[in-house]
Amino acid sequence: MFKPLGLFLGLRYVRSRHGNGFSSFISASSTIGIALGVMVLIVLLSAMNGFERELSQKLLSIVPHAEIISVKKPISDWPSKIKKILLHPQVISAAPVIKMAGMMQKGNQLKGLNEIRGVDVELEQQVSSITDIMDKGQWQDLNREDVLAVVIGSGIAKKLKAKVGDKVQLLLPRPNANNDSQQRKIFSAPLKRNVTIVGIFKFGGTIDDTLAYMSLKNANKLMSYHQGETQGFRLKIADVFQAPVVARQVGNKMDSYVYIYNWTGTQGHIYNDIQLVRMMMFIVLVLVIAVASFNIVSTLIMAVNDKKGDIAILITMGAKSSVIMTAFIIQGLINGFLGCAIGGSLGVYLALNLTGFVSAIESLLGLNFLSADVYFIDYIPTQVNSSDVYITVVTALIMSLIATIYPAWRATKVEPAQVLGQL
Repeated sequence: MFKPLGLFLGLRYVRSRHGNGFSSFISASSTIGIALGVMVLIVLLSAMNGFERELSQKLLSIVPHAEIISVKKPISDWPSKIKKILLHPQVISAAPVIKMAGMMQKGNQLKGLNEIRGVDVELEQQVSSITDIMDKGQWQDLNREDVLAVVIGSGIAKKLKAKVGDKVQLLLPRPNANNDSQQRKIFSAPLKRNVTIVGIFKFGGTIDDTLAYMSLKNANKLMSYHQGETQGFRLKIADVFQAPVVARQVGNKMDSYVYIYNWTGTQGHIYNDIQLVRMMMFIVLVLVIAVASFNIVSTLIMAVNDKKGDIAILITMGAKSSVIMTAFIIQGLINGFLGCAIGGSLGVYLALNLTGFVSAIESLLGLNFLSADVYFIDYIPTQVNSSDVYITVVTALIMSLIATIYPAWRATKVEPAQVLGQL
């Protein structure tokens, strides 16, 4: 017999246990519980990874990673400033921006705009994926000389009942009204300009309802800036989670007073929510796995009571306590191992196909779990990380091991004289 005695006894007791109906039921329930906990935890962690990936790749493809905005005076000679900004190793690209707020009117319809961005049409494509989400019209048409061109979100177009080619009225606060103390004392009539819609983008969420673009040249005219001046810069950063540090480093090197913004200030709540849900789900499901693992305690205590005679004989024959403990630890670990293997395999399979499964359920029930009008995506994303799978499986195995220690220790406390005297 080449097997260690403890391993041999443990495997033999596992095979003999199948004849005991109630013991087999408790054993199977612990295995199924561990498998379900491991499977669900892997699926949920993969879904959280997917949302985090979509946040960094999709939402932040339009939302600026970081912005450097002048406090008072416009920034002059912006092309040379961009060259200096690009010297930072974490900055992939930079583009000038002029930010305005206003309203857009067509007929009796009026829509407020949180942000009208004046951008360089070419450089903007390096810091955002605006061309990928153009639904109608052409992004390059912002450079048209014959009209004052704008590109608007689909939510704005829907509210105004506007389409590409329509002329609408843009209402903006007068550029000097905020600086002139005399002007602040009286109401200033808004600046009115007739603009032509040359494109409509569709991204999803509130961005479609609040954002519009125009060329930097036209924004310069509206803000009374001189040629080569801009209000600030938009930055695309290699590691988006380093945006606060990079933005601060870049802003501190500017030769004028600037506001320093990054995406964690405007969209960071989404990332924090993802991390909070991830942590809570991990804790809850680890507790589920723990409850299932401690069903092993019941199984092994029943096994110890059932095998008291065998234990007493083994002790009488000189078997060490370590052999007795190993025999029962092996029984419990087999339950944990089977649960982890089944749950891990099913969890990885479901996680890899989660998007398709959820889409099929939505089609079957006629529901839409995520609305693109509210969220920035309309599907359940998924991304399986091997580290999550390893951590989940190892955690479940450790809990299974811990659950076996007390019953195995109890088995070594069997009194041979007392037990054998009753046989």
